[in-house]
Amino acid sequence: METPRYTRLVQSLPASVPFVGPETQIRARGADFVARLGANENGFGPSALAIAAMQRAASDIWKYGDAESHDLKAALAAELGVTPAHLVVGEGIDGLLGYLVRLMVEPGDAIVTSDGAYPTFNYHVAGFGGVLHKVPYLGDHEDPAALVARARETGAKLVYLANPDNPMGSWHPAPVIEAMVAALPEGTLLVLDEAYIEFAPEGTAPVIAADDPRVIRLRTFSKVYGLAGARVGYALAAPGLIAAFDKVRNHFGMNRAAQAGALAALADRDWLAQTVAKVAAARDSLSRIATDNGLRALPSATNFVAIDCGDDGDFARRVLAGIVARGVFIRMPFVAPQDRCIRISTGPQDEIAHFARALPEALAEARTQG
Repeated sequence: METPRYTRLVQSLPASVPFVGPETQIRARGADFVARLGANENGFGPSALAIAAMQRAASDIWKYGDAESHDLKAALAAELGVTPAHLVVGEGIDGLLGYLVRLMVEPGDAIVTSDGAYPTFNYHVAGFGGVLHKVPYLGDHEDPAALVARARETGAKLVYLANPDNPMGSWHPAPVIEAMVAALPEGTLLVLDEAYIEFAPEGTAPVIAADDPRVIRLRTFSKVYGLAGARVGYALAAPGLIAAFDKVRNHFGMNRAAQAGALAALADRDWLAQTVAKVAAARDSLSRIATDNGLRALPSATNFVAIDCGDDGDFARRVLAGIVARGVFIRMPFVAPQDRCIRISTGPQDEIAHFARALPEALAEARTQG
């Protein structure tokens, strides 16, 4: 039997998965986790109004979702002070990144990112034949000046930056990002991933004109709104770029119930404020746990905390393995020197208590294995 005639590009790519999901790990372990603190999901859950909206929408699930996400875009436009023409809604930031790369990247095109930054962006770039140029972190922050310099050197079409950052939780204040935009070389588009912006201190979100052709901003309902499973994200950019998404996007890719849930979640300001407060309290708890174990928690503007294990990546991987073996799902950065850390998502106190019990045991075990 003949094999399918894959493209040369696909034949050249290794099979890869940016993140191994917890369900895959559960099947491999043969047991569930007692705490799910690894995927930066919102363990506090979505608004009750969002759940009710999705339940009401379930009876109409035989219908396709609105291909234009009209009502959701209108509500987002009012919230952000832009027009619906500045917005595209898609299947999470991951889906929108895929569409953006498809729009912009041809084989051989230079793309710039940070070494160790969000790997799903890299996955899409590789899938369309782009050439990734990476710069190291500066301390535990992405380095905007170095990213711009590399974009200038390579003639990059896209430069990716997450603010706040995944996987370190660090952030840059607005003036730093605004200066980065001003320094971009002609023809380079800044892909500004703001998945965690609602958790960040005031003054983190930059002031960027909605019509600025140099930037596309990506946000999501997966994090602060607790709708990761619904897969709803949106991008904010100049209308010309937004209109181009209609050339490549899956026009009926949005789930009808997810659209209804996102619209209701956006309107529930009380729930949003409660979630931000709960996440801040959970970050404080994780920081105390780190200190109690002689470790250092890095400052975070996200719904997770990176904890420096005080040694190299091999030691941190042993610590992570020990924690996972004790039924607590967490992750860690992939690239040195950030891989000296483990990364724990915030969540309910009972789940954090499981982590607090597992950490000292895992540390002691890792030290005996070294």
